[in-house]
Parts: sequence; C-alpha cells; structure tokens
Amino acid sequence: MNRKTLVLPAVVGLLAPVLAACGGADGGSDGDGIVVGTTDRFTASSEVPAPLDPAYAYDVGLWNILRQTVQTLMILPKGDGAPVPEAAESCRFTDTGSERYACTLREGLKFANGDDVTAADVKYSIDRAIKINADTGLVSALLSTLDTVETQGDREVIFHLNTADATFPYKLTTSVAGIVNPDDYPKDKLRDGFHIDGSGPYTFQAEEKDGVLVNSVFTKNPNYKGSLEVNNDKVELRAFTSAEDMGTALEKGDIDVMTRTMSPEQIQKLSADSDDSIGLVEMAGLEIRYLGFDTDAPTVKAKAVRQAMAQVINRSELVSKVYGTQAEPLYSLVPATITGHSNAFFNKYGDPSVAKAKSLLTRTGITTPVKLTLHYTTDHYGPATKEEFEVLKKQLDGSGLFDVTIKGEPWDTFRPAEKKGDYEVYGMGWFPDFTDADNFLAPFLDKDNTLRSPYANSRIRNTLIPESRREADRLSASTSLTDIQDIVAEDVPVLPLWQGKQYIAARGDVTGTAYALNSSSTLQLWELGRGVSG
Repeated sequence: MNRKTLVLPAVVGLLAPVLAACGGADGGSDGDGIVVGTTDRFTASSEVPAPLDPAYAYDVGLWNILRQTVQTLMILPKGDGAPVPEAAESCRFTDTGSERYACTLREGLKFANGDDVTAADVKYSIDRAIKINADTGLVSALLSTLDTVETQGDREVIFHLNTADATFPYKLTTSVAGIVNPDDYPKDKLRDGFHIDGSGPYTFQAEEKDGVLVNSVFTKNPNYKGSLEVNNDKVELRAFTSAEDMGTALEKGDIDVMTRTMSPEQIQKLSADSDDSIGLVEMAGLEIRYLGFDTDAPTVKAKAVRQAMAQVINRSELVSKVYGTQAEPLYSLVPATITGHSNAFFNKYGDPSVAKAKSLLTRTGITTPVKLTLHYTTDHYGPATKEEFEVLKKQLDGSGLFDVTIKGEPWDTFRPAEKKGDYEVYGMGWFPDFTDADNFLAPFLDKDNTLRSPYANSRIRNTLIPESRREADRLSASTSLTDIQDIVAEDVPVLPLWQGKQYIAARGDVTGTAYALNSSSTLQLWELGRGVSG
C-alpha cells in the first residue's frame, strides 16, 4: 500500500476515524516514550533569564512546552471552535456587556506535587503576570482589558474587565493565563532557568547544555484532573540544530515525530514518497509572515517608501519559488480563513506594478534607488527564510527603485535587536494566541504592541479595536475589523506576505497526529499514542 499524505481541513474533528499513518509497529524512540523532534531551541541568558516562566514566555515554541505542564481555565477544542473549559468546570459572561466573566473550578484540582489548586491560585497567577510586566511587554498587553480578579470561596473566580472584550475567553486559553503554585513562583520576580511546575497533564524535566534547552521530558502527571485525555505516559521533545538533522533522525527511527520546522524540500519529499513507514499530516494553518518597519527610521519614515514596497513585492512569485503549495499569498494581517478577513492590500495595490510604485515615490520627492537593509532570523522560522529574503531582494532591486541588502542573525541576537529598534525593516512571523481576527491586529497596532513599533493610529486604538471587541458575534465585528485592515494597507506599518500550512510527520505506529497541533499551531502532546492502522 502506498503511503499518502493525510490532508486535514480546518475542522479536523471530522476526521476522527483516520488518525494514524499507515505502517508497521517499529517505533522510533529508545524507551517507552514518544520522541518528538523540533528545531526550536531556547537559551537561558542574562538577557532572557526566565524563558519558561508563564509571566514572560510569548513564543509558540515556548508555549509548546508550557501548554503541556501549566493548566489554563479554558482550552481550544479539537479542530476549531470557541474555547471550552479545562481547569474550569464552567465559564461564562454574567452580564450583557461582556465586562464580567466568571469561572467555577473543577472539584479536586491539584498541582503535580499534590497541593490543591484554588481560586486564589488563579488570581495569584494572573495578578503576578500583570504586575511583573516582563520586558517583552506582551504578556500584560494580552491581558490589557482585565481590571481586577475577584475570588469567592475556593472555586469561584470572577474577572472584571475595564472594557467590553468578547475575546476574553480566548485569552484564558493561553499560557499567559496559566495557573502556577505560589510556592514555586515568586510574586514579584520571574522564575529563572528551565523550571516549570503546574497542574497540567504532564510534569516537566529539562535537559540543558551550556544554557541551551536540548531536551524537554514530559511525564504523565498522576494528579492531573482536567478535560484532556492523555494517551501516553511519556513524551520527549528533542531539539535539533537543523531540519536536516531532524529529518535524518526520523528516517533512522531515533525519533517518532517531526514537527516545526521542516524545510519545504522535506515536506515535498514526504508528500511524494511511496514509503509507508512515515506519514505526513497537512493541516490548515494560521501562521503568517510579514515585514515589520521602524516607522521612525529615516529610510522608511516616509509612508510612500513603504507603499512602494507593497506595490512592488510579488507575493505569488515569492510563495511559488520558495514554498510552493505549502503557503498562500496574504493580503492582510488577518488570514483568509478567519472571520473578518479582508484582502485590503490587494484592494489598494492590485497586482505588482513598478510604474505605480515609481509614481508613489516621484510625487513625494523621494530619490531612488532607496537603500534599505532587510533583516531576518536564520534559525527561528525555518531553513527557507534565507531564500525568501533573497527573492524579496531580487524583486525590490529588480524594480530599479530600491537597493537592498539582506542580513541574517540567529534568533537570540535578532529578537533583542528588533525589540530595541535596531532594524529599519525586518522579517517576522506570527502564530496566533487565539483564533480571532483581533489577535492578528491588536498585537501589532495597539499600545504595547509586540513589535514595539512607534506607529500609532488613534482611530484604530481608541475606536476600532474597542468597537470590535464589544461584538460577541464576531461576524458583527467585521465592519470595524475591515476598517482597521484598510488603514494598515494605507499606512503600511507592517507588510503581510504569506499564510502557511502546518505539518507533522510521524512513523507508522504513532496515532493522534491529526490532533497534535491545535488551530493556534501549539503542540498537544497528550494526543499522541501508539498503535497500528492499515
């Protein structure tokens, strides 16, 4: 039998009967655990002393670790849909204005060490994250609509919001709202190093070398009580220095599963390969890539320069040359599959046109070619990033309107420099905290945004974002969301490029791969198991 790629639609729950890849029962791990490969690598340093503290961590790779160990009140369901209770027994808005949200904890919740989990612990955890206000600024920004947390007894938690926020239940699914034990996590400072304790489905043990997290070992938590069914006793998340090394390990059977980030060539090979020992699962994804701008930098301060770049860049060519069928051109920060999406950039700029771009620059008196340096990270978004920026350079230089230099840096250098405003133009990716258009707009445009961008539009911040959050029916928020996207296309503080799919490759005896990534691209290791289907 030929092995075929399993292609899953956005609502993956419809495919429950066909979760395992075909193949034999020869597992790929050394022991009784399932071994998952990743190219995400994290360093504890003087600049980032506490990478795994929920009050600090704001990266899909870090959340892949926290999600397994730190429990949240709510969780995204299998496939897609509105949040459902996890540590909570029930949660709901108790007013008509989406400003008061109440949760009741499950009975008998315990941390892994046996301590009871109470409403006071939930309040402590969230108050702590806001108070510490880690230098990423992103954790507290995600909870910016929260005013106070109230407890009633040991099981009732009430969140009082400072403004209507229909997206608040989604925010309670994120690791930012993870429940921690006050005995393990200081109130006023981060917990340094690679330590995690919680009430989630697994306990955690870190294996590090020279300050780098190389292995994350997850062991089933006997005290876990939540909504999740844990299908294995142990999972190891093993970090590789390259996609090639990770792929070799999967082929040799040293690992059982391969996840982010595979190269386009690996995905193409697995899709075409008739070998049935390894299966590939393709899922709709919400990962986006974009160019960010320091709108105060002299080279790109003029809106016309950013608009001209938007007019010249050919997304279809970029995707075709670098990613093939693994990505799609994106004409907004909001992916095409999200309610409220608008093709704002295509509506404004249409097809690429050097003549239109030249006109934009000429009528504002900008001398060409405009010299720019495009910065990218060499080791965070996959091995094809360099090629992507080579194509961007060729397109911009080929217009005769730009003279582009590209420069790559490792993530540990790139991200701090980007946050400090050292780059005029830089490439970034975004994996959503939750699957709502708000989370593709507010993190880039609101106060304390993820890019620390100097760009500020008062109508977006003071009117349109609050308006959109008042609508519990997210389709009713589309007018405000469309207006935001139109303003972004006009001002170009960021320039969306493409939307990607997500993939998992696994050896034939591994089950549950269809559910192992949720709609926010976060790993759900409890879904993995062993078995054979044929």
